Amino acid sequence: MNSPARTLALVESPVQLLNVLEWAHAQARHQPETDARTGDGPHRHGPLLSGVPSQPGPLAGRRPQDGPPGPGAHGPHIIVLPPTDPMSRGQLRRVAALARDEGHTVHWQEARGGSGSPLGALATLAAAVRRAERIVVGDPFSRLVQLLLVPARGAELVVVDDGTATMEFVAQLGRGERLRRWHRTGGGALARARELAYAPVSGTARRRLTPRGGRAMEVFTSMPVTPLPGMELRVNDFAWTRSRFGPPRLTKGTDLVGTSLVETGVVDPARYLDAVRALTLEHGVTRYFAHRRESPEKLRALSEAAGLEIVRPDLPLELIARRGPVGRTIVSFPSTVVHTLPYALTGTGVTVAVCDIDPAWLTAAASPRARGFLAGVTDTARDVRRLPAQAAPAAG
Repeated sequence: MNSPARTLALVESPVQLLNVLEWAHAQARHQPETDARTGDGPHRHGPLLSGVPSQPGPLAGRRPQDGPPGPGAHGPHIIVLPPTDPMSRGQLRRVAALARDEGHTVHWQEARGGSGSPLGALATLAAAVRRAERIVVGDPFSRLVQLLLVPARGAELVVVDDGTATMEFVAQLGRGERLRRWHRTGGGALARARELAYAPVSGTARRRLTPRGGRAMEVFTSMPVTPLPGMELRVNDFAWTRSRFGPPRLTKGTDLVGTSLVETGVVDPARYLDAVRALTLEHGVTRYFAHRRESPEKLRALSEAAGLEIVRPDLPLELIARRGPVGRTIVSFPSTVVHTLPYALTGTGVTVAVCDIDPAWLTAAASPRARGFLAGVTDTARDVRRLPAQAAPAAG
């Protein structure tokens, strides 16, 4: 490519934003001399949103380590579309500050709740989406992202991880199915009516994301997926995270990673509490790293039942673990981190262990896909220790 592509990234979660930074770092590693030749780094070619300034973050101007920013030709202009919950918004602001430290332009666009709407975001961003040569998205299942992809037309598309959902995205795309989150059930008549009304937008997004007719499509992932014909697959090995943070100091205890499977209606709350208590006793767990969606009531119950220190991370766990201190063993239920932490913590001596979800823990409302999907997350994890089934027995 003779000139830098105009790249726009649409992110809605801290993990998506972290993975955009990883993708930009991987791009720069392949084109380290472009900045010097063209003078067009990510902070030089100006905002894609005319008249809309980027906002300073709470950590702006601070770097995780001494040293210059990594090379960043073809770096994305990052649009943050924040959710409404405070934990996610706080983490997003902190990762956005790291992105600015790397020289990227970051724009915070409200699109939900009282201060913003999806249609308002589309009105603001449509022109930028239309003229972008490459669009990076973190959640192809998101209705907001699907709506914003409608004006994209001929842009090259890149999907970066929003966790294990990437596995289901590629599988559904390959089967020609409509895009639907693995844990979502059919819902009632109103939900079905809304899906029917939204079907044209969803169908357009699926066609945009399907490789065809020579249009480039890339998946940048830590997940074990098989690329479809016409799809470029690149491995996210968390090289940016490893170059900027750590190695961590290791503690003697074991850390347990929380999950939002209770909040999404997949796992019964009482069964989950029993499993956490059993893992704590068997493996000497001292700290519980809460998922940003876990409720305060649930976390209080876990602390009281198992005597755990509850930690609310202010950054994605890959960054928290890499900065340290962190336990010599990290235990997790089937989740994104059993795929990402082995990359982020390579060479540190930390063992990542995964505990299966017993089918008896699933709620009656769990989707038919839940059991197979969670088993697949565990079965395909690399460089992890599988815990015996009795490590987390079902509730009696």
